[in-house]
Amino acid sequence: MNFYAIKAIYKFEMARTFRTLMQSIASPVLSTSLYFVVFGAAIGSRMGDIDGVSYGAFIIPGLMMLALLSESISNAAFGIFFPKFSGTIYEVLSAPVSHLEIVMGYVGAAASKSIVLGLLILITARFFVDYDIQHPFWMFSFLVLTAVTFSLFGFILGILSNNFQQLQVVPLLVITPLTFLGGSFYSISMLPPLWQKITLFNPVVYLISGFRWSFYGVSDVHIGISVGMTLLFMLICLTFIWWIFKTGYRLRQ
Repeated sequence: MNFYAIKAIYKFEMARTFRTLMQSIASPVLSTSLYFVVFGAAIGSRMGDIDGVSYGAFIIPGLMMLALLSESISNAAFGIFFPKFSGTIYEVLSAPVSHLEIVMGYVGAAASKSIVLGLLILITARFFVDYDIQHPFWMFSFLVLTAVTFSLFGFILGILSNNFQQLQVVPLLVITPLTFLGGSFYSISMLPPLWQKITLFNPVVYLISGFRWSFYGVSDVHIGISVGMTLLFMLICLTFIWWIFKTGYRLRQ
């Protein structure tokens, strides 16, 4: 294992984040803060509790997941696509670096950015609403697991995309709608029985439900199922990446 190569890729990607702090960190935090202002402070103060949790606190896990999923995918996809676009990927390919080490470097950096972003949003939420974290270990575990899983997914998108427009299709037209419909702002138990069953086909439901359980001990689906579905999606992403490289795919335009 070439740890020097992994470290070099990781440090390069993290340095790019600090060069674009407004885009990488400040913008998502400010956008999420607006949700807290509108839904948490303004609308939330006029709504009742959900499962014994104030509405402002109830939406914190969902809003964190909304930012976490989008940024994990975007960071990983852009991280591997831009070297392909600019031609600098050949410097990596000409070095004694395996595909596994490339994945570890790029995905590790993207996941790290998302974890930092998630923690910053959690700190920011404290200025708008009061909340408790009943299971801090599981909260951080879900945060890391989700960041790594969707960074892997973003890495796949970056490999398969041929232009910048394709990078935005899945985050904007698939992930964001699924997150909004996955219980970010409501409990799926509030839906009619038929729509509750349909909603269970949305994989994001299990992420948000498990993450909310780590905060307040309440969830729409069993915590074991949430963990299992997240691990299953990670396994699917890892298998797909392995299949791409196994079939002889090369990281070039």
